[in-house]
Amino acid sequence: MAYDIGFLGIEGIRTAVAWARLEGWNPGLNDAVPFAAEDPEGFLGLRVGGELAATISLVRYGASFAFLGFYICHPEFRGKGLGHALWNEALQRKPARCIGLDGVKAQQPSYRQSGFVLAHENIRHGGLKPGGYAQRHPALIDLSAADAAAIDRFEQRRRLFPAPRPRFLAEWLRHDALALRRDCEIVGYGVVRQCQEGWKVGPLFAENVGDAETILRGLLTKVPEGTFFLDTPGTNQAAVDLAVSLGLKPMFETARMYRGPAPEIDTAKVFGITTFELG
Repeated sequence: MAYDIGFLGIEGIRTAVAWARLEGWNPGLNDAVPFAAEDPEGFLGLRVGGELAATISLVRYGASFAFLGFYICHPEFRGKGLGHALWNEALQRKPARCIGLDGVKAQQPSYRQSGFVLAHENIRHGGLKPGGYAQRHPALIDLSAADAAAIDRFEQRRRLFPAPRPRFLAEWLRHDALALRRDCEIVGYGVVRQCQEGWKVGPLFAENVGDAETILRGLLTKVPEGTFFLDTPGTNQAAVDLAVSLGLKPMFETARMYRGPAPEIDTAKVFGITTFELG
């Protein structure tokens, strides 16, 4: 079957996000713009006769790290090898020293064939927002896009993300975002955004579980009654316990895998992963 592969613009990325919704991944309502911000050539599409048949993202954060996601083939084109062709093209076009992904556990053998190695499991927790979230701690401050550089430095000092991502953060912090300050220094922060279903908190980075809960409670003052979600690394038992203490229940797990030398992330300070799509 003849096909063409090329980079996706913002409308193509919006299509990929819409497909992700149909797959049950529950993306954010406004994810396309921040997802495109860090790497304008981070999304690839395969077209058959001019029709988009498959998508994949491989967003590069500099030369050293990239993250793979949105690996979706439209149902009408499945079983024809098109997704595999797009996968191979993406890895060839967008090389990086280390590539990460969050995949469903059942696909681990397939990812291992492409050189990916399991680092840890992630757990999506979901449930109704608990009551009593009307006030926030006075040490919490609102963040905006203007704070992207400071938050990027915080993430790198604390080893919370594998590479700088200032352009992504400049867009991501347009969502509701709070930082916790102690002695005039940021010691943690979090973001909450509206999704196709409910709200997702991510990232949620903090020095300890007490600080994480303070930030999370502050974020929930911005959320109406209803469902919210928190994606925790399985290696951080304190994060899992925090989610359970709020009445959230495990919904499904993903496998965080890396091809190349795995980054040294301090997952003890990661109480909520930013996204399963971009790391």
